[in-house]
Amino acid sequence: MTNTLKRPEVLAPAGTLEKLKVAIHYGADAVYIGGNAYGLRSRAGNFSYEEMEEGVAFAKERGAKVYVAANMVTHEGDAKGSGEFFRTLRDIGISAVIVSDPALIEICITEAPGLPVHLSTQSSATNFETLEFWKNEGLERVVLGREVSMDEVAKIRQNTDIEIEAFIHGAMCISYSGRCTLSNHMSHRDANRGGCSQSCRWKYDLFDMPFGEERRSLTDTGEVSEPFSMSAVDMSMIEHIPDLVKNGVDSLKIEGRMKSIHYVSTVSNVYKKAVDSYISDPENYECKQEWIDELWKVAQRELATGFYYHTPTDEEQLFGKRRKIPVYKFIGEVLDYDEATKIATIRQRNHFRLDDQIEFYGPGFTHFEQDIKEMWNEDGESIEKAPNAMMIVKMPVEQPVKPGDMIRKQK
Repeated sequence: MTNTLKRPEVLAPAGTLEKLKVAIHYGADAVYIGGNAYGLRSRAGNFSYEEMEEGVAFAKERGAKVYVAANMVTHEGDAKGSGEFFRTLRDIGISAVIVSDPALIEICITEAPGLPVHLSTQSSATNFETLEFWKNEGLERVVLGREVSMDEVAKIRQNTDIEIEAFIHGAMCISYSGRCTLSNHMSHRDANRGGCSQSCRWKYDLFDMPFGEERRSLTDTGEVSEPFSMSAVDMSMIEHIPDLVKNGVDSLKIEGRMKSIHYVSTVSNVYKKAVDSYISDPENYECKQEWIDELWKVAQRELATGFYYHTPTDEEQLFGKRRKIPVYKFIGEVLDYDEATKIATIRQRNHFRLDDQIEFYGPGFTHFEQDIKEMWNEDGESIEKAPNAMMIVKMPVEQPVKPGDMIRKQK
């Protein structure tokens, strides 16, 4: 059988310029970032225009794309200056903007012609008629709502040819995508204008509050228990790449612009490997356990498939004791490697010491483990531990490594 499957784009989050470079280095075909306005991650390391220029240049040299999320819901006055903002992004070379508000979409199309627009998941696009509407408005791609099932993805693709982007890994929203106002009520921070306080992740309880008396929990039985929560587990579709590809998803989106470089590098690496493996030989493809295990080496919540195969139950909520916990932590990155001496120069990111067993990993899913037998500080002095953040350490390594390789160890 001739392989006619279209390879989907692996799209990674990039909260900072460093994360942008790491994501692309570890296999992402594209990244999405935030600008200094109109986005939904006010606490992420949003990009200045100068950083965007550097990021776009880095991406283009490696055949990758950079998208900018401008997906806030605008109130009166919020859209001021957006025309100039979009024109600047176009001139910098941004590949597309991800927008949800019709006003911002109209401003971008009319005032920054030539800059492609993608519909954000915040618009909750969940049927092909909606996708056709936005296609007729001039959009090139729609990011589906995270509430769409795999059967609905198939039907959407059968009835429209606009590009489809779908989330495959990361946090799930407890509400319909883009429709939550819980944060507004609980902390006076507007979730749809960049201020979400993730009130759904808080712990709640039910109380009796008689007048003039102290409140009393109605659920406290004297045993150790977990307060109520509305918090959903995270999504992971690593075991279902064939379904996504065969149903015509053009871009596989990883959530997490506020995640670490450890997370971004690991998750990008895994999905790049899985996609390439499937596209190269779909008939003999299998999801390898080592890919699943790799995803569990980064900090995250428990994992499930969201709405793709069934309506989530209490098994997809974070109630009670965690069933699985990541056991690795990120400790450093390789800056340089001397082939003659087999000594690596490392920037410390978390505490490590002599005799620790560590794991090196790099792009292309390369891994090896070793014990730390010797190490020196930047002045060449022998040391027993590396306790200081960002300190430079040298150590012998048992296999060749490259700048940009990462190091982790079990907690």
